[in-house]
Amino acid sequence: MPAYYRFRERRTDEQGTTTAYYEPTPHAQGAWNPNEQHMAPATGIICRELELFAPRNDMRIARINLDIWGMILFAPFTVETRMLRGGRTIELVETRLMAEDKTCIVAHAWRLQTCDSSSIAGLEDPPVAPVISMQEWAGMKAWGGGYINSMQFKTDSQRQPGSGVVWMKNDLQMVEGKQTSSFVRLMGMVDTANGTVTRIQPGEWAFPNVDLNISLLRAPQGEWLGLDTVQQYGTDGIGITSSVLHDEQGVFGRSEQTLTLRRIQ
Repeated sequence: MPAYYRFRERRTDEQGTTTAYYEPTPHAQGAWNPNEQHMAPATGIICRELELFAPRNDMRIARINLDIWGMILFAPFTVETRMLRGGRTIELVETRLMAEDKTCIVAHAWRLQTCDSSSIAGLEDPPVAPVISMQEWAGMKAWGGGYINSMQFKTDSQRQPGSGVVWMKNDLQMVEGKQTSSFVRLMGMVDTANGTVTRIQPGEWAFPNVDLNISLLRAPQGEWLGLDTVQQYGTDGIGITSSVLHDEQGVFGRSEQTLTLRRIQ
């Protein structure tokens, strides 16, 4: 089965820091620049390393903050993961993606101890129309790039510039020859939100995100990711893309991306 990345090796040093070596396939190619990786699968590969790092059955990732330090180079790269704050009930883990001796992404993940809180559970974000009621949508193909071309998209007539619901999935593994968990698969698509309800078409303006922040109410399930997204632009060159995250069971979290608005000369 095709995949976004090829795994080479993983090493662990005396301090417990792991370094994994990968190379991207054409399916990981970005939309803004053919010489960069798309942030979405790059997030997925980081989440895979977080998933593998010192796992505990009584904890799960509750929040991931990813800061984009520069172009995510389309080149062999490493993902370095270490424990910043260990603990019985709360842990903070840091992951760095580096290519050609440059830091591309720095991610921090809070892992929290889980318990049965079903007796007080409650959601305020409303459900969205299920994927089965949506129509195939080719609008995202305007972006181009290997990652977008690997995806399937569905939406409805309510989607408009600035807001709407888009469902998406892919049939690729995150790593060649390795099974992809629901967590890694769905986290590896969240960054796509910035292109789903664009207020303007790419051309005269660019609006790349400098970060991706994901908060998880529960562990996501399945293969389809639903994004109920709002995109807003300010008056001084900064914007925000905000999404409520859905799988086929319902709401499972939220994401936000900070945008830098740039007029293309």
